[in-house]
Amino acid sequence: MIAAIISPCAAYAQKGALSTIGYLGFDSAEKSKELLVAFRDGLRTRGFVEGQNVAIEYRFADGKYDRFPELIAGLIQDRVQVIVAATGTNGVLATTAATKAIPIVFAIAMDPVHLGIVSSLNRPGGNATGVSMYTPQLTAKRLELLAELTPGGGTIAMLVNPTNPNANVVVSDAEAAAKSLGREIHVLKASTDEQIAATFDEIRNRKHAALLVSPDAFYIARREQLAVLCEQYRVPATYEWSFFVKSGGLMSYSPRITDVSRQLGIYAGKILSGTAPADLPVEQPTKFELAINLKAAKAIGLSIPANLLARADEVIE
Repeated sequence: MIAAIISPCAAYAQKGALSTIGYLGFDSAEKSKELLVAFRDGLRTRGFVEGQNVAIEYRFADGKYDRFPELIAGLIQDRVQVIVAATGTNGVLATTAATKAIPIVFAIAMDPVHLGIVSSLNRPGGNATGVSMYTPQLTAKRLELLAELTPGGGTIAMLVNPTNPNANVVVSDAEAAAKSLGREIHVLKASTDEQIAATFDEIRNRKHAALLVSPDAFYIARREQLAVLCEQYRVPATYEWSFFVKSGGLMSYSPRITDVSRQLGIYAGKILSGTAPADLPVEQPTKFELAINLKAAKAIGLSIPANLLARADEVIE
């Protein structure tokens, strides 16, 4: 039950005696169980156990970017010692804009230096550090996987959230990668549920060969909707996180999301122990995983090449 995951235990009632972490998530509490387990495991490696010597205030945006300012303001008002922004770009930018005093540990799929969140990866400076998953090679790899699935060619659609501050960077990376593969990219923009549905009508009408879903917390929160639409329109798609594959999506290539969440817990614990965020380098994952959903492939009449299946780290049947 989710109540067992996010509700305070008896010792938590003595919150005034405990250091408090503010945890800001982009999704719902129910859909964040796996991340929270990994986060607490990271805290535990630094000697912090929720309800015993640390309290955690949870706030979840339920996939709605416009909720971030209010949620962050609440955490600041509660005087938390650290804010963990497990939110993606928009939430991280909102958090760093809201406070320069409270230490921030972030998870972001883009370049925090380019965004001005940190001075450099090795020496962040300021009050923020965390994990950055940004590398153009990830976009190139996802397109390469789609090209393997559609060897007959054809245009690949790319779903992009225009409200994401990095939308242009992501598109540029994808266009460069597509050119090297000899494939064309058609960018489709969607930042609402209605716009997502409309993009699939365009995919059908233009008979696009496949779909690349760009990294965005908004899309993660709608992973079930995207999986259903891809099955309905019989379009092979690749995504950022294995979240999508576990929710019915076809394929993903990314760092292991639980490893990222665990690192957030480790850094939050280090900061509570006295380390300044400025002295903690921004981490970048070195291990990546390919996940494939064979049930999703069967539903759209797609046969996964044997050599691609053999490279998968996780196969859902």
